[in-house]
Amino acid sequence: LRAIGFGEHLPRALYGPVPATALRSIADFHLGGDLPALAPYQRALANLYRNDEQLTAAAQGTLDALATLAALPPAGYKPAGGAVYPESDLGMALRQSAMLIKADVGLEVACIDVDGWDTHIAQGGSEGAMAGLLADLGAALAAFHSDMQTHLERITLVVMSEFGRRVQENGGFGTDHGHGSAMLLIGGGINGGQVVGTWPGLAPEQLVGPGDLAISTDYRDVLWEIVQRRLHNPGPQDVFPGYVPQLRSIARE
Repeated sequence: LRAIGFGEHLPRALYGPVPATALRSIADFHLGGDLPALAPYQRALANLYRNDEQLTAAAQGTLDALATLAALPPAGYKPAGGAVYPESDLGMALRQSAMLIKADVGLEVACIDVDGWDTHIAQGGSEGAMAGLLADLGAALAAFHSDMQTHLERITLVVMSEFGRRVQENGGFGTDHGHGSAMLLIGGGINGGQVVGTWPGLAPEQLVGPGDLAISTDYRDVLWEIVQRRLHNPGPQDVFPGYVPQLRSIARE
């Protein structure tokens, strides 16, 4: 279980030669049927794919993941530090990630996609859809941070969005896709307690395009440091070919 993608489909970031597993929940990741029938099912599946060179590794990886996860008690997991995870998809995914890290099953990467941020209509302000999403994000991250205090030194958590939101409200009381956004970093190898970057401002002449927040920090600068210093990858230029980063001392080894 080197790589896990929480959701119905494997994230493209986890495509490649290293086996990765997509699942919605550990509790639901199992073969159906009664217990006496499971062992013959598994033997039959192993034999079915044994002679197919292209499918053998994937099939065996799935069977191995089933066996590993079957030994874990997700319902009986007790978070540390008084952590209480929200009963949301994000909260449950982080809770299960914490359990896998503590179970020492070889997890290196967990990828969690969180839907619902496309707030084109009825976005709200201090209350409403956006406020609810932010509250869930904050509660889930706080719970994970409290739960993983004894493991934080070897954890790097990155929160980022694929797009920002427009500054001005649209006709549907929401905001359309924008330019600049924000990233959050948590972990023992992060030089935290700071806001990195410059505030571009919200005056009309300070916006870009049709009214977007300007970008002051390229996300590749941040990820470059993580790849190099936290993942100990000596060739981040292979991850971001042709890009020359501005290193900001965000991460340390």
